[in-house]
Amino acid sequence: MSMFTIAWKDIRIRLKDRKSFITLLLMPIVLTAILGSALSGAFSENGSLPELTAGVVVTSQDELTYQFLHDTLQGKELKESITLKNYKKESDLRDAIEDGKVDAGLVIPDGWKDGILSGEVLPIKLFKDPGKDIQYSILSTITESFTNRVTTVSAATRTVGQELSSAVPVSNQNIDLSATMKDLSEELTTIANSKDGVITQKDGKEPLSGMQYYAAAMGVMFILFNTTIGAKTILQERNTDTLARLMTSPIRHSSIMGGKFLGTLSFTILQFTVFVITTGLLFGVDWGSNGWQLLLLGLAYSVTVSGLAMLLAGFLSDEKTADSIGGIGVQVLALLGGSMIPMASFPDALQKFASIAPNKWALGGFLDIMNGTSWDSLVLPVTILVLSGLLALWIGSLKLKLR
Repeated sequence: MSMFTIAWKDIRIRLKDRKSFITLLLMPIVLTAILGSALSGAFSENGSLPELTAGVVVTSQDELTYQFLHDTLQGKELKESITLKNYKKESDLRDAIEDGKVDAGLVIPDGWKDGILSGEVLPIKLFKDPGKDIQYSILSTITESFTNRVTTVSAATRTVGQELSSAVPVSNQNIDLSATMKDLSEELTTIANSKDGVITQKDGKEPLSGMQYYAAAMGVMFILFNTTIGAKTILQERNTDTLARLMTSPIRHSSIMGGKFLGTLSFTILQFTVFVITTGLLFGVDWGSNGWQLLLLGLAYSVTVSGLAMLLAGFLSDEKTADSIGGIGVQVLALLGGSMIPMASFPDALQKFASIAPNKWALGGFLDIMNGTSWDSLVLPVTILVLSGLLALWIGSLKLKLR
């Protein structure tokens, strides 16, 4: 009996198990349909900026401030995304942020325009709600971009003016310096205020839909259940002395362990393939244009899951314990890895901690493939998944051999 014979036997046993079929093939498809349809509104599928309510305190009105507030923040490109609320004092703005009335705020200091024109820029004060980092980042970036462009125009105007002033006596030409400076300033101001300064546009990639996200999320979660099922298959054979008889036969230990590993690996790949094809046909889920990338990551994740099944079987001796630990473990990893709630909603510390979850790497990779990615970006997740799977296989095989 070779390694492949052992693997084929395990595959046939699993295919005859109706409970496994319903759990691992039908349930993820049903949940994908429910979650993908019900929660699609939580995803920005039109590529627009998130809504931002910004509080503004203006100490003095001038042309430059008007251009920034009305032509930039409330311009054609940003008006639908940004709502401005005016406040008289900085303290009022701070209170509004604490009360959740605005997401972020800015205070334009008195003499802001004169400072920019003279080369002594007075910084705009920015405030944020701690829970609205994205909105604050948008407001901060737009403010910095506008200030930098206007500062550049002002500096260029002053430099050219100084050069013209020193060149006129030497050339002995009749130059209307004030008119020249005015024309130059107007030209540069036109450039600074052009719509190319702040625009919203797609980055060349279509935003992921809710259906796409939850197809990948449910797929990686239910594939993870193979750790429990694979471990239970080994525990059943050990409890019925089938595994012991195999160990005492002329078959090498490596062939037995390899067959068990290959059986779980093959069934996992089959489950993944059926799931991808079914969600694509039933729900129109776009898994990306590069099928080879999808196959590589699916294979790497299957290696991890199969290795964890061997690890679980090596440390446990009871099927019920495997069911309990495996079920709870899968749910915890699913939550931690972003299958239940998108990881962008997690605090930074929890996002870093989630790196211990193999399904986190798989989910991130699948989403990248859906959105179009390079091979280089898959090196890290594939390497982590394959190495962790082989390490788990090695440790689990040693434990099983000792028993």
